[in-house]
Amino acid sequence: MRTVLIPTDFSKNALHALRYAQELYKCERACFFIFHAYADEVYGEYKTASHEQIAQRKADKKQEIERNLDQMLEEVVGTPPNPLHTYESIASFDTLVDGINDFVDDMNIDLVIMGTKGETSNHKTTFGSYTIEVFKYVKCPVLAVPEEFEYRQPKNILFPTDYMLPYKRRELKLLGDLAGKFKSNVYCLYITDFEELSPRQEDNKMFLEEVLTRPYIFFETTGVQNRADAIMEQVSEKNADMLVMVNSRHSFFEDMLYRSTVDLLSLKMKIPFLVMQNLNR
Repeated sequence: MRTVLIPTDFSKNALHALRYAQELYKCERACFFIFHAYADEVYGEYKTASHEQIAQRKADKKQEIERNLDQMLEEVVGTPPNPLHTYESIASFDTLVDGINDFVDDMNIDLVIMGTKGETSNHKTTFGSYTIEVFKYVKCPVLAVPEEFEYRQPKNILFPTDYMLPYKRRELKLLGDLAGKFKSNVYCLYITDFEELSPRQEDNKMFLEEVLTRPYIFFETTGVQNRADAIMEQVSEKNADMLVMVNSRHSFFEDMLYRSTVDLLSLKMKIPFLVMQNLNR
């Protein structure tokens, strides 16, 4: 059974992410954990409050959030409900990233799916600061779904990679299972001006072929240019339904985050973005 965590702030885009998750796993047994972390809501406005005031605020906030979670579930379970799906709601007195990481470890979560704001939001980027924090620090694959994206099967998946990472088998299997059930095309894109691969790159490329056996896999290269522009060109050319990247230290993805290139990419991103982690779990 697939285990999926959906963080929610009870916004429209969080609800949209949950509905996307339901469609993505419509024909598969899945347990959806609807998660809200509320420590910041308790402490944020009461920095000089007494212990008694904090305790009362914590209890009141927990009751309020549990009501909101129950209401959210009532909206999405469906009539009749999908017999393959089960739901649990979690109100966690923790910060978002720490709470997600602890829950991911405790419940062995396969995938985190979260909604992201559209271009017209006040942030003016698809990926808000909370989403980027989750991308960077949560030890689990994270799928960000743009607010305006209407669900369609991920038939064409773009996977930019430099073949330098020792990919984690569990992470690739998640991608392989997802792409395999939809008979998807996975386009591994290498942005380079050199044709030959090093022995390390060849080994990692071979590992991709060994693990991604269910979808149709293609290996392509494009010349060096602005990486965000290169990716967006390929998203358009391949009519991609999903973008996949791997987060690891000293990786292309990390370079994007720290150099703010991700902002340029996110302004134009109209499709779900799956970030696989190369971290020990």
